[in-house]
Amino acid sequence: MSSIAARSRAGTLHALTAVGRCHLAGLLGLVVAACAGPAVVGALLLLPVGIGHRLLPPAAALLRRCADRARERAARWSGVPVSPPAPLPRTAGARAVLADAGFWRDLGWAWLEPLAGGPLLAVPPSLLVYGAFGAFVQPFVWRLLGDGNWYAFVPVRSTAGMLAALLLGVALTAAALLLAPAVLRLHARWSRLLLAAPRTTELVRRIEQLTDSRAVALDGRADELRRIERDLHDGAQARLVALGMRLDGATRLLHDPPAARAALLEARELSARALEDLRDLVRGIQPPVLTDRGLGDAVRSLALDSFLDVHVEVRLAGRLPAAVESAAYFAVNELLANAAKHSGGDRVDIVLAHGEGRLRVTVTDDGRGGADPARGTGLLGVRARLATFDGSLALHSPQGGPTTVTLEIPCASSLPKTSSS
Repeated sequence: MSSIAARSRAGTLHALTAVGRCHLAGLLGLVVAACAGPAVVGALLLLPVGIGHRLLPPAAALLRRCADRARERAARWSGVPVSPPAPLPRTAGARAVLADAGFWRDLGWAWLEPLAGGPLLAVPPSLLVYGAFGAFVQPFVWRLLGDGNWYAFVPVRSTAGMLAALLLGVALTAAALLLAPAVLRLHARWSRLLLAAPRTTELVRRIEQLTDSRAVALDGRADELRRIERDLHDGAQARLVALGMRLDGATRLLHDPPAARAALLEARELSARALEDLRDLVRGIQPPVLTDRGLGDAVRSLALDSFLDVHVEVRLAGRLPAAVESAAYFAVNELLANAAKHSGGDRVDIVLAHGEGRLRVTVTDDGRGGADPARGTGLLGVRARLATFDGSLALHSPQGGPTTVTLEIPCASSLPKTSSS
């Protein structure tokens, strides 16, 4: 019962906060329409007489700051991201400002916001105030107001009318609280429609992102090849050469059986070390189980190798692209290693799922929490690996745990299923 009351209080507080944000956003929109928008228009009108060339850059900068605040509020209050346009040119003058597509979007928002966004935002606060008047004021003042007292469409001239007004006021208040979060989200989408960066800016950013991720991928491949070559040269290759020399020496000692036996034992030890080096080397190469059985069984094999209690849940309808499976496999491998080294827990839950064109991998351990990507290269390496595929890594690790890492990689699942489940 106490938990229900706590949730009810939290829901009411959330709704009241949304009403307050609607009111605040409406006031800020009016301020923009009354100050920044007219300042920019005034500067534009003064361009033919020359003064506008000096006035336009600072006026546009003021408008951009207001628009940036609106973008920030949309993301913080409603979770609706609004991509900002390219920064305004600071020293290029009025002509550069006029050529900036983001400037014109800001200006359009400054004038359209009071006409559409403002009335939308005014609905919840208006309903709340009017509803509160009917529910909490009318019952006490209706006798003083006389026969001309109406509340909405209800004549408040008797006790029955007062009760009807009270119920209507309660209904309007409840409607305001219910509508406020939805209105806030709808206004955030409206703001994104007006304030989001132009399509050309989005495409340029996308090209830059893909260029950076391609460079990271190429660097990673080159580093991996150098590592393999170095490990082969310094490890297994050297031991195999030494093994051949020992065997050659043993053949020359056949006349002395004890010496030959010692040389052969040394050769066997060298072969064991070379084998161990090769095993260490191939751990960084895609395992056969991933190629043959898919991501689900490959992650299960990782779970079997881990000394932690690892539970794997696979919700994959089929095979994924090989590159995506490889990236997800090595990311899970890294996260399991991190959990074993740093978490202090003894259980890890892994969920592999695919839906809406994305592979989602969730790794949760019951450790002490407090994971921070800035304190190590493991999570940063996983993030860089996923960035190659336009993927993302989200970390939630409060002090005291648990730690949950969520990986998402855009991809399609079109290949037939080969997993064991």
